[in-house]
Amino acid sequence: MTTETVEAPIFRDSETDLRHRARWWTGRIAIYGALILWSLICLFPIYWTLTTSFKMAPNVMQGHLIPFVDYQPSWLGFRSLGLSPDTFAAESTPRAEFMKRFMNSVVVSLSSSALAVALGSLAAYGLSRFSYRWAWMRNSDISFFFLSQLILPPVVLALPFLVLYKALGLLDTRIGLILLYTLTVLPIVIWIMRDQFAGIPTELEEAALVDGLSIWGAFLTIILPIALPGMVAAFILSLVLTWNEYFFAALLTSTHANTLPVMVASQTGSQGINWWSMAALSSAAILPLVLVGILLERFIIKGMAAGAVK
Repeated sequence: MTTETVEAPIFRDSETDLRHRARWWTGRIAIYGALILWSLICLFPIYWTLTTSFKMAPNVMQGHLIPFVDYQPSWLGFRSLGLSPDTFAAESTPRAEFMKRFMNSVVVSLSSSALAVALGSLAAYGLSRFSYRWAWMRNSDISFFFLSQLILPPVVLALPFLVLYKALGLLDTRIGLILLYTLTVLPIVIWIMRDQFAGIPTELEEAALVDGLSIWGAFLTIILPIALPGMVAAFILSLVLTWNEYFFAALLTSTHANTLPVMVASQTGSQGINWWSMAALSSAAILPLVLVGILLERFIIKGMAAGAVK
């Protein structure tokens, strides 16, 4: 006697499946459409700057936007800086001035960002691992004290720094800007790195101490490699802020330590503002930050995601 097994047919509700698929595709299209629109809005100022650097005066005033359609591109803006193909091989005073300001920006921004990350990481590690007490202030009060330094507008500090730097002989020097920029971005670095270190389990350090390492040994060999993405993210943020800083650079420098933002703001003449020169100079100033962002993108993403899941 044989027993036959009859499998029940599996029925699908095709209408419900189609409705779910349509809802999924509608949501996807809406999300990606919003992201594309926001990307275009964010990238449009950069596109405007790049196209303006290749325009003549009438094209700038009439608001032409599309090269080879609204206007014929020209090297006028880059030629005024000695950066066009026909002038790049020859000696150029504007290009030498540009390179001088460019190197000032590179040295000042890189040095101040590296110094801020080094000092800020040490301060953040201490605030996340040890308990401090100074007068009525505890760890949370000390952290807020660092953050409160960003509340003051820069113009309030203009006169004190001008008098102090004049007395110390730091006016129009790179070291003066490096010290000031380090103090400017240090609170941001401390807050970023404090959250980074707080997301690292303390058991790792305890195990390292059991193995015979000192506090410094555990910090350098265990904690720093784990917190490296956050440090890179803090470094890039500091680099962007110091690279684009204008107020103190214009106030505390005159001829030797001027940076690119000061040079961009000085593109004026008897006829008014040279928009094409300003746009060309701005494009040349933006390019290094774009390259840094592309090269260190994976560290930025890791630094932003670190601490999200503990």
